Amino acid sequence: MSVPAFSDISKSANDLLSKDFYHLSAGTIEVKSNTPNNVAFKVTGKNSHDKATSGALEGKYSDKSLGLTLTQTWNTANALDTKIELADSLAKGLKAETVFQFLPVTNNTGAKLNLTFKQSAFHGRAFFDLLKGPTANVDAVIGHEGFLAGASAGYNVQKAAVTGYSAAVGYVAPAYSAAVTATDNLSVFAASYYHKVNPNVEASAKAVWNSKSGNTVGLEVASKYRLDPVSFAKAKINDRGVAAVAYNVLLRPGVTVGIGASFDTQKIDQATHKVGASFTFES
Repeated sequence: MSVPAFSDISKSANDLLSKDFYHLSAGTIEVKSNTPNNVAFKVTGKNSHDKATSGALEGKYSDKSLGLTLTQTWNTANALDTKIELADSLAKGLKAETVFQFLPVTNNTGAKLNLTFKQSAFHGRAFFDLLKGPTANVDAVIGHEGFLAGASAGYNVQKAAVTGYSAAVGYVAPAYSAAVTATDNLSVFAASYYHKVNPNVEASAKAVWNSKSGNTVGLEVASKYRLDPVSFAKAKINDRGVAAVAYNVLLRPGVTVGIGASFDTQKIDQATHKVGASFTFES
């Protein structure tokens, strides 16, 4: 089993707790298409519960023989992003990417350099913001027989100061995983657990404690049940009594629909509930 990136040590639990819940937006749509010459297009649109609409157009070109990927994105905020990736070209296991950002209205620009180096028992990353600061954020994870340990740190070159640091430990097995993380300068602690009970049932739980805000511990549990090969249902609830449910179904090849809702069980008689839907089209 490969060693994950530092931000993915709790990925299995976090994904089950956060992904495929559709109530966060009133409606989302995603259209994906691929061409024979290795160019992929993606159009996304979102309508929030506050009636705000946003969208983005993305084009991606890939050349696997060179390890090259070029991605161009243009969104409704009129921001242009260009990302160039090179994987395994400079060295085996090394991926380098540059990200350029441009906002025509204000002429604001951005330039970032990201490096990822991955081996069988090591996963390291470095993120450099070349125009702001400049700043550097690095993280690394080592693994052995399922056990993981990692740390991250940020540094501002102009101020010559450490801007933050975090640490994490975890264990990953084929059917379950567990992790403990300490973020925000080791002040926010989280413990998460994921279990694939059987091929159709998954469950996870996460507890979070912020040492700066008191002794209250936040708790959230979630479960996923695969109804059949083309559909599944999810449900979760947290310590504040906010529950969410979701249903996802592949109507036919290339067409996926998701619906979801959240309910505040402490305020059933109030207008705090949310409903959302998602539509994905692929060709």
